[in-house]
Amino acid sequence: MALERYRAFIDDWDAFQEALLRPEPRTLRVRTGRISVDEVAARLAEQGFETRPFPGLPDFLEVTHQPFPVSESLEHWLGLFYIQQAATGVAAPILDPHPGDRVLDMCAAPGGKTTHLADLMEDRGAVVAADVNEKRLRALLGNVYRTAHTNILTVASDGRLFPSGATFDRILADVPCSGEGMVRKKGGRVGRTSQKALDRMTRSQEKLLRRAVDLLRPGGEVLYVTCTFSPDENESVVSRVLADTDLEVLPIDLGLPHARGLTEFEDEVFDPRMADACRIYPHHFDSGGLFLCHLRKPGEGAVEGWGPVPALFPSGGDAAPPADEEAEAKAEIAAGETYLRDVYGVPEETLADVGWIVRGENIWLHTLDAWPAQHWEAIHGWRVLSVGVRALSRDGRGQRPTTDLIRWLDGPVGDRTLRLDPEQWKQALSGMDLPLESLPVGDGRTAADLEDGFVTLCLGDRGVGRGVVRRGRLLPELPKARAGWLLKVLDRTFA
Repeated sequence: MALERYRAFIDDWDAFQEALLRPEPRTLRVRTGRISVDEVAARLAEQGFETRPFPGLPDFLEVTHQPFPVSESLEHWLGLFYIQQAATGVAAPILDPHPGDRVLDMCAAPGGKTTHLADLMEDRGAVVAADVNEKRLRALLGNVYRTAHTNILTVASDGRLFPSGATFDRILADVPCSGEGMVRKKGGRVGRTSQKALDRMTRSQEKLLRRAVDLLRPGGEVLYVTCTFSPDENESVVSRVLADTDLEVLPIDLGLPHARGLTEFEDEVFDPRMADACRIYPHHFDSGGLFLCHLRKPGEGAVEGWGPVPALFPSGGDAAPPADEEAEAKAEIAAGETYLRDVYGVPEETLADVGWIVRGENIWLHTLDAWPAQHWEAIHGWRVLSVGVRALSRDGRGQRPTTDLIRWLDGPVGDRTLRLDPEQWKQALSGMDLPLESLPVGDGRTAADLEDGFVTLCLGDRGVGRGVVRRGRLLPELPKARAGWLLKVLDRTFA
């Protein structure tokens, strides 16, 4: 067995082996900025799920019984929780970001730790989420939009070559690795990694960590994370970086079962401060495997290279758009805010603390208090994909709210809100006409009394998507893929 070489340092080898062969419990992290843990548990209980709090992780629930996969629940579709391995839930709290921090997640996809960081920051400040893999980036964007985080700036970039020009308060270096800690998902079997592949991987991991150190402000912190047991990818990598930097190693106290980092293995001696690193094995709290080392850059200093988010997204590597184009973008934004407030019914206070940026035919809503993009070196190899959530789309007929905006608004909006019950949703998504007279909007009125135009469609108290009332008909306008997924969820949840 490839893991046999670790027998000498794993604290309870028999328990370790037994855990590898057990199915891993299903755990989920609640999107606490939108809903409480107790409310998620109660909503799931109504559908026959049984859950319990996960010790030491206050925003996690373990699903102990599920009548159907929890990933097919409406609450998951709505982005009220993220299905996440419990072991990985310790990373963001260790890094401990605060509202207003500037945080970089160097290898962010598919987004579990990214969105956890954003939730801990209460969607204030900025999380720059970077990844190089296009397929994984699509998953990252889908999870950011589903959970409705507005302080995430998503960037396509190789972390080893991440652009200079801005520094960060905190950096998560959750680096690609051999993945031995995920062995339970493979029935306890782990493949062998050739020495050549291992050498290539550890060189990449070291480059990522060194780049993270370069991008930290004085006094900033980086958390190096892998999901592997291998000392070659863990203590050995960090020790090489410590050997020629003045980084401090911060002790990790989880309050959960874990092992300390290694100071030697086979013929290699590591930096003695590796004892302050943390190793999590599958038997520690019945989850996956993880290695974490928390580092601090000496000194004190503010982040550099951050500036106001412009109204118009720069193009062609320009530091700032031309003044006339910026003015036009501001006018578009003002018109969009007026439409949302005066026509669509969004309360003014809801929009009081948000920012806007125009890109192409879309206006994005965000809560970044600054961004670094205009200060990044103008080299190839990086591009910004999203800023917050796409809020308004524009075409020849004017501006229209997006489903992402409605998910962020998260509930009834003004008097242009229609509450459809599950059966009505199924009918609407299947293309059946719903009599407008059967859809109340309050004050004794129905949808038949509304002027033609866009409406918010809710299921219970949660905003689900955009619809349009036109010529006596209600048409849901959810993106095709989301609509199909929602129909499957409703069929499962409300059979």
